[in-house]
Amino acid sequence: MTEPHEDGMPDGLTGPERAVWRAFRVGRTCDLTEGIAELDDPFGGREWGEERSVRADVVALLLLAGPPARSGRVAALKLRGVRITGVLNLAGGTIGPYVELHGCRFDGEVVLPEARFGTLRMVECALPRLEAARLHTEGDLHLPRCRVRWGIRLTDAQIGTDLLVNQIQVWPDRRGRAIAADGLVVAQDLQAELIETHGELSLRGANIGVSLSLRGSVLRGAQGRRALNAPQLTVERSLYLNAAWVYEDAGFTGSTTTTPPYGVTPAQGAHRKPVEFHGGVRLDDGRFGDAVDLHHARFLLDGARREEVSLRRIVTPELRFNGERPEEGRVVLNGAKVVTLIDLSTSWPGPGGLAMGGFAYENLVPYGHFPLARRLEWVAAATPEYAPEPYERLATVLRNSGEDADAREVLLAKQRRRRETLPVAGKLWGYLQDLTVAYGYRPGRAALWMAVLWAAGTVAFSRYRPIPLKADEAPAWNGPLYALDLLIPVINLGQDGYWRLEGAWQWVAAVLILLGWILATTVAAGATRLLSRG
Repeated sequence: MTEPHEDGMPDGLTGPERAVWRAFRVGRTCDLTEGIAELDDPFGGREWGEERSVRADVVALLLLAGPPARSGRVAALKLRGVRITGVLNLAGGTIGPYVELHGCRFDGEVVLPEARFGTLRMVECALPRLEAARLHTEGDLHLPRCRVRWGIRLTDAQIGTDLLVNQIQVWPDRRGRAIAADGLVVAQDLQAELIETHGELSLRGANIGVSLSLRGSVLRGAQGRRALNAPQLTVERSLYLNAAWVYEDAGFTGSTTTTPPYGVTPAQGAHRKPVEFHGGVRLDDGRFGDAVDLHHARFLLDGARREEVSLRRIVTPELRFNGERPEEGRVVLNGAKVVTLIDLSTSWPGPGGLAMGGFAYENLVPYGHFPLARRLEWVAAATPEYAPEPYERLATVLRNSGEDADAREVLLAKQRRRRETLPVAGKLWGYLQDLTVAYGYRPGRAALWMAVLWAAGTVAFSRYRPIPLKADEAPAWNGPLYALDLLIPVINLGQDGYWRLEGAWQWVAAVLILLGWILATTVAAGATRLLSRG
């Protein structure tokens, strides 16, 4: 290109480039499509010739030092169906005009590190790679339905309003990352619904001003990396890792959309598409203002690689864990703090697949039927070795919600798990406490045993009249009262100590005294535990 003419257009421009230049000055869309879907598909195998080609240098010149807009118009770069040849390098530049590209092809990568835009929209474009570390936009960054062959880098980028990448498809870079967005800051929403990644989505330390949505997406880890790696992620509202209702989009072959096409009601042609994670998920130390939603989420983990859904130390008012049960791998909630846990009994993994050390929650809201027996299995799955804290946490939550009977059942289950860790003598004593009064958590059982023993003692002593130790001091013999006096320790009912038993009757009295002390001891121990828990 040579020096520009008076109208600002340089010499040496091709026909398509001249068309782009003129459209730029009036803010009009330069449309180079042919009107045939097969030929205009940016992802198809048909070559786009010189008649649709514009050099990247020309695009850069327009954006960085383009001509002024015509009188009464606003300059903007709007392209449709354009092939951009070479590397588009805008690194460090300040781009004032509005940029919107539809259905375009890039031969080389798009290089935007430390560039500043107002709004940048690239819709349904094919790119080898997008390099945009520390990119800054005052408005939106939109990349919906794009396909990127060698990954996207948005490390430390700052997006002034929304980041929208719905239905994007991205393959990994040389380090196995499809989207590297560590330290990303988005002032409002990050919408990444129905996306498909073939490498790690990395959002370490990212900060989202409103909500982050991955509804219906398919994330695949590559080269041993996780599907989603987002420790220390902050989302001011909700993180949606759930299913999406999708409709076939007649306007774009083979695609789906979250909004129904014109004339189609929500009940027609819709199907639910779960979010899928083919690899580990890491959300450690995340902070979420409203909720983490895992409704209908599907985790396909590799147990041999020790892949996990790691929610260590997250803090959120609400966790909705009601997706599909992971067949392999682990779900880790160690140190997490949740106000309300909404869960499904069939969503949790079995023994060895769940860790909940230090997991704190205040309310339980089962999604569907979740009986107490299944809830106890949930705790047992998280404690392959006995640990009292998960049982005590569950009992506290149940008691605070008014379910005292269920809370006692949980504490009884805790004592039975603890009994397995005791030596033989402790186990025997534990079995005895369990049989008699259920460790004090079923006090009615003690009264029943006492009544049975008293009845047996009454029948026995009604057939026997012992010899008084001192005839002038002994009260009138009363068999039922004597049996009760033997059973109840400490308290004297006026019968014990005045009679001399002989032979087998001495053994009967000794058995009643011994059983009375056992019942009293276990009831006292259980009452102490209940009072201390209260």
